[in-house]
Amino acid sequence: QVQLKESGGGLVQPGGSLTLSCVASGFPLDEYPVGWFRQVSGKGREMVACISITDNKQEYADSVKGRFTISRDDAKNTAYLQMNSLEPTDTAIYYCATPSTIVPDPSACLYDYHDWGQGTQVTVSA
Repeated sequence: QVQLKESGGGLVQPGGSLTLSCVASGFPLDEYPVGWFRQVSGKGREMVACISITDNKQEYADSVKGRFTISRDDAKNTAYLQMNSLEPTDTAIYYCATPSTIVPDPSACLYDYHDWGQGTQVTVSA
């Protein structure tokens, strides 16, 4: 059974840091790019960051560039999102995701993502 499970969310003060983890089970994560997305209640889901299979190619939303870092450890079948200098506007449910099919270019990560975890809540508040 294909499964993605996020963890590491919580309550943090503005300026603080959190590291989210995404553990994959039922399939080899190293065959897929990984994306982190977030969603605020009443709004659409937006991509925060993604990472390719090869070449460590990363893409970031403008709102998080310089503050967030995506990484992966394929030996652990796990991806991460390191979030620094957190702001109240970063408050959202964060999801990790993978495409449901093999991608044509393993050095890219801007694809449609269809397999999702259940999400982890991040709240930035004083």
